[in-house]
Amino acid sequence: QVQVVESGGGSVQAGGSLRLSCAASGYTDYTMGWFRQAPGKQREGVATINKYGTTYVAASVKGRFTISQDNAKNTLYLQMNSLKPEDTAMYYCAARVEVTLSLRIDEYTEWGQGTQVTVSS
Repeated sequence: QVQVVESGGGSVQAGGSLRLSCAASGYTDYTMGWFRQAPGKQREGVATINKYGTTYVAASVKGRFTISQDNAKNTLYLQMNSLKPEDTAMYYCAARVEVTLSLRIDEYTEWGQGTQVTVSS
C-alpha cells in the first residue's frame, strides 16, 4: 500500500519561495501529484510526475512551480517560486498506481494529510 506524508509548508511573503516535500513508500508503477485546495474552493491539480520523470504542470503555476523527485530517497518535491497570495491553500501530495500523467483528482487513491501554504501580500 502506498503511503505519502507531506512537509515543508509555511508562511511567506509574496514573491518568496517554498519547497514542499512528500515522503512516499510502497509503490512501483506510479504517478505522483501535488494538489491544492483554498478555503471555499474546489481542490485542483498543480503538478504531476511519473516514475520516468515525465512531468506536467498546470497552466496556473507553470513557470513558477517545479515538480521533481529523488528516487533514491523516495521523495517528491514541489519547488514554488514567485509565490502569490492566490497560491495560499492546503497542499496535498497524492499517488496513483499508473504511469500516465493525470491531474484528475478522482484517479488518485492515496493522499497525504496536507501542508498549509500561506502567502501574504
